[in-house]
Amino acid sequence: MSNAQIEIQLIASMVAIACAIPGTFLVLRKMALITDAISHSILPGIVIGFFITHDLSSPLLIILAAASGVLTVVLVEFIQKTGLVKEDTAIGLVFPALFSIGIIMISKNANDVHLDVDAVLLGELAFAPFDRLTIGGADIGPKSLWIIGTILLITITLLFAFFKELKVSTFDAGLASALGLSPVVMHYGLMTISSITTVGAFDAVGAILVIALMIAPAATAYLLTNDLKKMLLLSVIFGVSSAIIGYWSAHALDTSISGSMTTILGLIFLFVYLFAPNKGLFSVLYRQKQQRIEVSLLTFLLHLGNHNDDESERHVKHLNEHINWQKVKAKSVLDLALKNNMITIEKDIIFLTEKGKNFTKEAIDYILTNKNSEIEHMKDRFFLFRG
Repeated sequence: MSNAQIEIQLIASMVAIACAIPGTFLVLRKMALITDAISHSILPGIVIGFFITHDLSSPLLIILAAASGVLTVVLVEFIQKTGLVKEDTAIGLVFPALFSIGIIMISKNANDVHLDVDAVLLGELAFAPFDRLTIGGADIGPKSLWIIGTILLITITLLFAFFKELKVSTFDAGLASALGLSPVVMHYGLMTISSITTVGAFDAVGAILVIALMIAPAATAYLLTNDLKKMLLLSVIFGVSSAIIGYWSAHALDTSISGSMTTILGLIFLFVYLFAPNKGLFSVLYRQKQQRIEVSLLTFLLHLGNHNDDESERHVKHLNEHINWQKVKAKSVLDLALKNNMITIEKDIIFLTEKGKNFTKEAIDYILTNKNSEIEHMKDRFFLFRG
């Protein structure tokens, strides 16, 4: 393995970690789409920074690009708060406008400067190792590695310093305010870090991969855990794994590195989306089927209990008639009740067993005490993301 290959994988892995941290909070705050807006709307900041410094490697570009990203969020929220349009519509209005302004600036004033819009969007990790950082004539490695490494160090430091504040403001802004925290400061702090991370990864991986690394690992982790710390860890693992596997897939297929990494992210998400133990599609469908069966069983037992003195209502051959079920469904529910020893059948008349009576009573008590589903919802939110 050559040094260039190692450096490419190292840069991609560090970008994945740097994106996974703010991306987790963006997904939890239901602000995933804002990443796409920021990744495009920072272009005017980059262009203005270049006009001022005439140096594509100047730190001022990162500062102004981050400011442009925060401006995007401010404008989106301002438009949304008018109540005339929803958040997704506001995002769709703001970021194309800012991105277009950046393109116009380039086409009118910087035609002779290497600010390639395609490269900005797609990125090319294969070229990252050739842009070296030299200090005193000494080569200390790829410039992208140092930029994203610095951003990652700042992000991790801020995460440890403000973890509790971020967690509280993410899940309950009202509680955060009551505790003396400022949800607004946390919000714009997160947006600033997201903007800076996007800018830092821009030159190496491009906007498309930045969006994928911000959202896909966090969205995948969200399907697997309700613990915030575990979600952060899983996001990092998914991001880094996709970066490494995507690189070697691109190497084997002789294709785009960024495209391969994004594809691997999509495949991992698809796999988890289908097979996650609790939130996966197949698990959800299975639970829904079981719930329908349980509801049918409870309906059947309640019918028996309500007609304890009327044998005609409890006759095996008249179940589908009295409960308005098809014969197949009536037979399957009857077999389930027999299998679980909740009923007995004597001369085609069905009787509830003690187990059946107790199950019915407990089910009714549960329904009565939990008829306001919001109680369960609030309880879930209280215990959600402990850790």
